[in-house]
Amino acid sequence: MKKISNDTKTILGLKLPTDPRWVNLAAVSLETILTDHAYCEQKAATTCISVIQKFPHYPNLVATIAPLVTEEWGHFRMVLAEIKKHHLVLGRQRKDFYVNKLMDFCQKGGSELGRLLDQLLLMALIEARSCERFKRLSEGLEDVYWQKFYRLFMESEAGHYTLFIKLAKKYIPKQDVYKRWQEFLNYEAGIMKALMVSGDRIH
Repeated sequence: MKKISNDTKTILGLKLPTDPRWVNLAAVSLETILTDHAYCEQKAATTCISVIQKFPHYPNLVATIAPLVTEEWGHFRMVLAEIKKHHLVLGRQRKDFYVNKLMDFCQKGGSELGRLLDQLLLMALIEARSCERFKRLSEGLEDVYWQKFYRLFMESEAGHYTLFIKLAKKYIPKQDVYKRWQEFLNYEAGIMKALMVSGDRIH
């Protein structure tokens, strides 16, 4: 297993890097990682649909997010194709403790713009952490094929992270976006500390 440098603690603003042991564990159970990855892409597509349903009266938001539904679903199909190609099996979807804890941090009441801000930052943070994980897989897996595969996903997630942050700044003052983003990052670091190092899931 290739050694990964641990100097990426500030990737995309993340406060805490992934434990380097995670890649080693993921390499041992690639089938389960691919299964979890597939469901992550599926949930990303349905989340985009949900945002459109919640905020249909923001035309630019709808126009920007709508293409992501197709893109994320395409990613889901790409991972399914890899599972089939390598004679693996798509397992059952597991409860995502990481995402559920992040959702607990989102506003349930308050102003609509406040709820929109939290929704966009939630999506941005999930993409940022996924990007960091895919970066580690692209650098740490021995097989060049899988390195290239996860490099593509790393680049895609980085673009999505940037997109969601830009969308937030379109509707909410930049200083408010920054303040709330820092709160999300600090909260997410606490989640990462509490999580066991497990190689059977992306988050």
